[in-house]
Amino acid sequence: MSIKKKAVSGAFWTTIQTFSSQGIGFIVSIILARLLEPEQFGLIGMLGVVMALSNTIINGGLTQSLIRSSNLVEEDYSTVFFFNLIGSLFIYFIVFLSAPFIADFYKQEQLESIIKVYCLTLIINAFSTVQMTRLTKSMDFKIQMKISIPSLIIGSSVGILLAYSGSGVWSLVWSALIQSLVATIQLWYSSKWRPLWVFSRDKFYFHFHFGFKLMFSGILDTLFTNAYTIIIGKFFSPSQVGYYNRANALQMLPVSNLSSIITRVSFPLFAQIKEDNLRLKNIYKKIMQLVIYLVAPTLIFMAVLAEPLFRFLFTEKWLPAVPYFQILCLNGILYPIHSYNLQILTVKGRSDLFLKLEIIKKIITLLALVVSFQFGIFGLLYGSVITSIICFFINTHYSGKFLHYSSWEQMKDLLPIVLLSFLIGLLVFVFDLFLFVELNDLLRLVIGSAIGILLYLISS
Repeated sequence: MSIKKKAVSGAFWTTIQTFSSQGIGFIVSIILARLLEPEQFGLIGMLGVVMALSNTIINGGLTQSLIRSSNLVEEDYSTVFFFNLIGSLFIYFIVFLSAPFIADFYKQEQLESIIKVYCLTLIINAFSTVQMTRLTKSMDFKIQMKISIPSLIIGSSVGILLAYSGSGVWSLVWSALIQSLVATIQLWYSSKWRPLWVFSRDKFYFHFHFGFKLMFSGILDTLFTNAYTIIIGKFFSPSQVGYYNRANALQMLPVSNLSSIITRVSFPLFAQIKEDNLRLKNIYKKIMQLVIYLVAPTLIFMAVLAEPLFRFLFTEKWLPAVPYFQILCLNGILYPIHSYNLQILTVKGRSDLFLKLEIIKKIITLLALVVSFQFGIFGLLYGSVITSIICFFINTHYSGKFLHYSSWEQMKDLLPIVLLSFLIGLLVFVFDLFLFVELNDLLRLVIGSAIGILLYLISS
């Protein structure tokens, strides 16, 4: 099958999987948000950094090395499999011992038992990481869809039933565990690949030499991405962590849906044409424009209609999350740009530059955190937007050199789309404020969205 056909097929099945998964997940999140309290979501949010950091270390960047490498043999896959498995057992042991200290840090005693159970997903997921990597490398997203949807439905059903029965935060814990377990069982059943009883030092060094820089980059990124949750959890209440995480999850929903469809296809696609810079630049440019064309207006319209949106979906108790959400939507517009620029460095094998950029960005982020923390939660949020804008120029520096596509050229191609989205969003805000504010929330959402979409399509 040609690269083009693989890309089209991959995009088709990824679209079905992403929209199905996100659609089901979104409905489930609405149900759980109505059944549970913000502070219960906040407790899960507090251990998010532990999970993300652990997964980054366990993977070690080796799976990305597998995707970008050519002429792989069974020893490559088996070596990475056993590294992930042994790493997951070791990391879980460390997390288990650290659980009391993490709970004490946040001053939340019940976090200790939650962490010990929830983090079992690390070991479960390690059994299927290589199988998933092989499917991604071959761009076989159809099987991935057939696995992810049933897993999500079963895990979510368990969570909803437990929430109805009054299990509180534990409904979220067991939902995640069941979902991981069902997905792993399906991957082993569906995949023809089984690990050999072999661990090659040479293969390990080869993949680790590329991957460890990505791992350290991932560790830095995880720590600083979750820095806001850590700071809010440490100095504010669990309910505010819940508000922040709910706002962040909702603004990431269109970003995940619209950009991840192409992201999952683009990385193996970029890897196959990595030596043809002109072709890589043209495809990269088209992908960026397409994603921003979809993401920017979606986030801006959601931000403008945030109050009726939150009240309609999650009820009045979640309205304090509205201003968090509106600020975070600005970050969401820039997210795909950061992601795709860093993909270029990865497929070019320049994980050293990837790490260098991450260190520079984290120094800037740390300075921004120190300054913005003095102005409370909103200071932190506005500081994150400013930091994200600065990081745009940093991320585009080296990828621009590789592709002869500078930061200013990228901005020139993308800025008109963003400015148009803001202009239409302003019109929607004016219409809503003066004409529709007295209507019920559903009507405000339907009318405001329809006006925004119509004006955007006509204008663009």
